[in-house]
Amino acid sequence: MSSFPWRRLQLFAAAVLMVFVAGMPLQATQAVVPPRPDTLTYRKLTPAQKAFIDDLEHRTFDWFWQSADPYTGLVPDSWPNHTFSSIAAVGFGLTAYGIGVERGYITRAQAVQRTLTTLRFFAAAPQNDSEDDTAGFHGFFYHFLDMQTGRRYGRWVELSSVDTTLLMGGVLFAESYYDRNTPQEREIRQMADRLYRAVDWPWMQVRKPLISMGWTPGGQFIPSDWKGYDEGKLVYLLALGSPTHPVDADAWAAWCSTYPKQWGTFEGYTFLDFGPLFGHQYTESWVDFRGIRDAWGRAHDLDYAENGRLATYAQRAYAIANPGRWTGYGADVWGLTASDGPGDVTENLPQGVRRFSGYMARGAGLENITDDGTIAPTAAGGSIAFAPSIVVPALMTMKQRYGQYIYNRYGFVDAFNPSFHSAPVYGHTYPGFGWADNQQLGIDQGPILLMIENWRSGLVWSVMKKNPYIRRGLQRAGFAGGWLDDH
Repeated sequence: MSSFPWRRLQLFAAAVLMVFVAGMPLQATQAVVPPRPDTLTYRKLTPAQKAFIDDLEHRTFDWFWQSADPYTGLVPDSWPNHTFSSIAAVGFGLTAYGIGVERGYITRAQAVQRTLTTLRFFAAAPQNDSEDDTAGFHGFFYHFLDMQTGRRYGRWVELSSVDTTLLMGGVLFAESYYDRNTPQEREIRQMADRLYRAVDWPWMQVRKPLISMGWTPGGQFIPSDWKGYDEGKLVYLLALGSPTHPVDADAWAAWCSTYPKQWGTFEGYTFLDFGPLFGHQYTESWVDFRGIRDAWGRAHDLDYAENGRLATYAQRAYAIANPGRWTGYGADVWGLTASDGPGDVTENLPQGVRRFSGYMARGAGLENITDDGTIAPTAAGGSIAFAPSIVVPALMTMKQRYGQYIYNRYGFVDAFNPSFHSAPVYGHTYPGFGWADNQQLGIDQGPILLMIENWRSGLVWSVMKKNPYIRRGLQRAGFAGGWLDDH
């Protein structure tokens, strides 16, 4: 077993940030206040732009449809390098199947069968405190599962609160999407409800009112909690919405308690900061925050969707400033988030000594710059519902400029780096271009697909608005206004 999955576990779950800008100071750029709201819709695109978005959405859907095991429904962490399953990728996959029905990629009957297969597998998976013969405990599931057996993939893998949450995002989508009065769709609703109700959220609160990042049979509870603005928003919303094992309402205030440290101005934009863009995209893939606000949002006249848009514009401004002098960065080539990279390699370049990494939570924000020249298309793609006016040109430019290296049958590869020219640990180096990954990751494909569809039709958001648990979680967290006030 390589060290690669463990590195992903450490860097993704804990969001450990390191500075890789060669010691160069960050230069602020003159920000242009983005239009509010961004009025670019799919119908306003040119024929060429529509053709591109259609192609990208279909290819990204195909990644989920073709990578999932047809006998278990498990979706791999990465593919075509077929590996262990990521339960978060399963959550994105369960949501992808409904998108596939609405877009005509698959039939509803096909989606029902795949969804049933997946939910039946998780419903039957063993839950206990053993080291190996288990898929989860207390309703939570292990971050990574063996693709063949569905059991915990290695003793280094934690029972993950956030990855279980992302899985449950897909489970609750299935519960609300499959609403027909057929035996199969009734079973989907029943099993989805059973899986969500089984999650014992208070058990994960070892330092109340916060929720721990996870648990292992050997090391017990991880000493870090979900606290402060990032992808953990959905953890608390689902924990607050539970009809069987809810956490107390003060959990949301505890989660928000670090916001003052994260609120500030970066690259001319003032917003609630989290450097990697996935922190602005994961919860938002399922929850429409437009027009609804919690106490913090009301005090700052800002909802989380607008906050994500400002963060997206700030990342683009950072790429334009390009303090690290990385190759290719600019107004239409940008995007830092958790992604693959070429590997732990040091190069002597004209700009100085540069250190590169494999999988890492890259980002640019108030407190940390984590940047080794590696661009992840999901960073832009997952923000298309926030800022389509800058995302559509960026995605098209990346494909037009580098498509032969970074765009394949499943859309964009996970990441690329035009500054890297050595022998990589992962992926390939191409003469005259640089480095490109040779796979896609489920947790990066998911935001591209879900947010394209949310921007085009609002499908995922509309389905989730019907789910009573989502509504209850938002209301217990203090959200009000907009669609939440509709009856």
